[in-house]
Amino acid sequence: MSDPIETWTDRLRDTALEENRARSFVHDLYTAAQNDLGEEEAEADFEREE
Repeated sequence: MSDPIETWTDRLRDTALEENRARSFVHDLYTAAQNDLGEEEAEADFEREE
């Protein structure tokens, strides 16, 4: 996976921190972090099984 920091930084910079857009940003960031964590856990489980 590529480093998403630049993407998230650009998106936050583009928001005028309008409440709905800021809330959407935080939600999307949280979801992305949870997905990344799930992928890492799946990889670790796979390696343990081998």
